[in-house]
Formats: sequence, C-alpha cells, structure tokens
Amino acid sequence: MSDKRNYDAEFCGNLPIHHINSIQDYGYLIVLDNKTLNVIQISENLSTITNEAPEQMMDKHLSQWFSQQDVDNITKLIKGDAKDRIPVNLMFGSDDNQLNFSGLIHVKNDYTLLEIETALKDGQKSFSDVFQEVRQFISAMESASTLEEVCNVAIKQLRQVSGFDGVRMYQFDSAWNGTVVAEEISGTLESYLGQTFPASDVPKQARALYLKNPFRLISNRAYKPVRLFPVINPLTNAFIDLSDCNLRGVAAVHLEYMQNMNVSASMSIRVLHHDKLWGLISCHHIEPKHPNVDMRYLFEWLSVEISNRITAILSQEDYQQSAFRLEKRTIITDLIYSKDDIIEGLLDDENLNILSLFNAGGVVVKMGNRIESRGDVPDKSEVYNLMLWLEGKETEKVYTSDHLSGVYEEAKAYEKFGSGILVIPIDGRNGDYIICFRPEVIQQIKWGGDPEQVIKFDKDGKNYHPRNSFKLWLQTVYGQSLPWSNNELEIAESLRNFIFEFRTKQLYN
Repeated sequence: MSDKRNYDAEFCGNLPIHHINSIQDYGYLIVLDNKTLNVIQISENLSTITNEAPEQMMDKHLSQWFSQQDVDNITKLIKGDAKDRIPVNLMFGSDDNQLNFSGLIHVKNDYTLLEIETALKDGQKSFSDVFQEVRQFISAMESASTLEEVCNVAIKQLRQVSGFDGVRMYQFDSAWNGTVVAEEISGTLESYLGQTFPASDVPKQARALYLKNPFRLISNRAYKPVRLFPVINPLTNAFIDLSDCNLRGVAAVHLEYMQNMNVSASMSIRVLHHDKLWGLISCHHIEPKHPNVDMRYLFEWLSVEISNRITAILSQEDYQQSAFRLEKRTIITDLIYSKDDIIEGLLDDENLNILSLFNAGGVVVKMGNRIESRGDVPDKSEVYNLMLWLEGKETEKVYTSDHLSGVYEEAKAYEKFGSGILVIPIDGRNGDYIICFRPEVIQQIKWGGDPEQVIKFDKDGKNYHPRNSFKLWLQTVYGQSLPWSNNELEIAESLRNFIFEFRTKQLYN
C-alpha cells in the first residue's frame, strides 16, 4: 500500500458511548435532584440492597438509605466548587444492617450522579506500604533520562504494583494510531511490542472521554449490563450523560474486541502531554480482575506522575532543538545582513545554510526575477508548476506537507527527493517563495491486524463486529517524508518575518 490512510473510522467515532444508559455490575448508580436530594434515577441493581422495586425508590429522599451525616456531606459537596469525581465514603442502610461503600460524586447543573460500590478492606495495603511503592516508582521514573526509558520503567513498575498479566504503553501518532512502545506481559498473552493499532481501536469519542476520566476499568467482559430506571432522566428528558462515571457500561463491540484479544479484564490509563492525550497505558488480565478503589486511586496518581515525567523529557528535547535552530537562524540572518542580499545569505554558506536549518535535501528560492536552488530539487518546469499551485492556494503563512503527492498529484514525479515541502511565502502575490524539499522515507508499519478490517457488518447491515485477528499485518508506505516539527514551523515563520522587514528596509533605503 503506497499511502498512509486515515484509520479513524467515522462510524466508530459516532457511536454514542457516553449515552450507553447502562452500567457495569460491580457497583450502583443513584441520580439525585440537586434542589431536593430526592432520587430521580437509579441503576436497577440497587433493588438488591434496598429490597425495593425501582419504581418504589423514585422521589424518595437520600436520607432513606444514608445517615444524616452522609446527607449533610453530600449537600455540602453539591454546593461546593469541586464538581467532578469527588471521592466519598458512605454508610448505607440501618444501624443494625449497615454496608460500607466507596463512592464518587459528579455534580451537574440540575442533578448529581452518585456511583457507589462495596468498600473492600480485607487484604488492603497500609498507607506506609503504598507510600513506599509510590516512592520507589517515582524514584525509578526520575532516574530515566529518555522517553524510551520512562516508558519501560513505568510499565515495569505498574505491572509490579497492579498484578495484571500484561501492561503496555501505547503512543499516539498525529493520526491517532497507537504504537506499543513498551510492554510487560506473562502467561498466554501475545506480544504486540512495536506493533501499531489503528485509530478506530480508540475512536475519537473514546479519546475525548479520557480527558474527563483518567482511567477506564472493565473488570469482567462477561458482566451483565445493569439498566437505568427510568430510561430517560426526568430533569433533562434525555439519556443521562455517563462520560465521567467509572461504572459506565461498555459497548458490545468493545467487549467482543476484548474477547478476540483473549482477555477478560482491562484497565486503560491516560497519559497526557500539555493537557492533550499523548498515549494510553493498557492493562490486561486473562481472568476477571477487579482492582479495589484505593488501587485505582493509586493508578490515577501514577498516571499524573508518568504524564509529568514524559512532558518534562519532551519539553527538554523541544528546548534543546529550539535553541539549536535559533542559533542557526541567527547566523543565517547575520549573513543576510553582512552580504546585504537575502538569497546569498540563505544559500552561499555550504556548511550552514537554509538546508541545514530545516534538515532539507533541497531548496528553491525565488525573488523577483531571480531563482536559485541548492541540493536535490525538481526541474524548472516542475518548480514553476508547483509555484503556480501555491499561488492558487493563496498561501500567506508558512505551509508544510510531509506527503506532497497526496495533495498535489504532479509531485509523484519527484517523490524520492520531494515527498515533503516547507514553503515560506515571501510575496505570494508575485510568486516569491522559499521552498524546502525533504526526501521520501519509506516506512514499514507493523499493524496489529489488518487496519482495513475495522468493523464487519452482518448481511442485515445492522449488527457489526470488530476485527477478530491481531495477526501481524505489514504495510509499506511510500511518498512521505519526515514530518515537520512545530519548532521548525515557528523558526520558518520568524525567518519569514525577518525577510519581510529586511526587504522593506531595502526598499526605503
């Protein structure tokens, strides 16, 4: 296959997973009217602990099942500043038959979601034990100096803490495909290290939910979904939004996906970089597995530590590259001043010119009636056609592409040395440009299964299934260059501003 396709399937991305209207069966959901604290919606399994039918519980005050102290605390939280994922400990039932619950509160405009599950204290580690594990984890992370080391250390430590059969780190690319960059597995789990999974495996609406919820737990793919009663929220007259609920039910297609991977439990933990989703840590277990609430809070904490460490390393790399390019840019602008000529300043120094500044293989500079080039560039007629195409785009800012033939078909003729371009418009109205070319970098992608087989529809066109094979599927991608970094774009824009000011001074002197 010659082109790198976009595998962020529109169908998968449009499934309303936040309105799934059911929960997993390891907990209970209560929806309260903020004004009255009356129950307006519940998960039907709440009947197993109240011994009341769902319709009997409607419009009852929260104090029917919780102590006045708990009710006062919940009232205070609803009126407070914090709104999402507020942890609480609650006592459910009468004095002679009390149950301890761990819970999360999510405060909305008109109603509050209270998700609760039985608090399991047996076998829990002491605070000092957990603190020692966290301290060891952070120490190991701080000793890692490269991105690869951080990912490997994080995965190894998380597997020790969690006890999952397998833990993997996925890093997203610019098209949201996820590559396994670190892995710790045991038992019969298959290795996916170095393999890439299409964006449709974590579609856009699922990625959006990770910005609201730091982790996603499915402790048993064979769980029995618990419906909500009533189906429609009486305050909004719509399905309730379960985006930030841990208990949120799972789409059937994802449960089937887990089955095809031969795992019964999974837990995914987000990794953020500058508040954007950078990757996911995916934990899998062959048998059902239910980390207790405290373990999940620990994972949430460690997710922040991993994100911070990765961000620190990437920021340091960006700073070093920025300083390196800024130094080169300063030397080039000094040359332009000393020669009093833009083209000579950009091109004449063989060791330090615009090619080295942008890691390019060739460059064409056109200003007025002058046109000069260095390195590997298309022939004159092809360059003129490219400039006419750029004029048609009315490019006023720096323009880049790492797959030029994908947007400009004529570029197929010179893909080997011109798969990527960086264009600095000097005067687009007169066709004056600096065009840097990057050569083709042939890529071989190791997909975890055929990315074309995202969803299979039955003959009825209604029922659908995920792909059932994760067998290594190789794809060779042609016609693409190394991508242009944000820092290169910033340097290019600053160089464009400098050239504009320099030309303006020349005109007036």
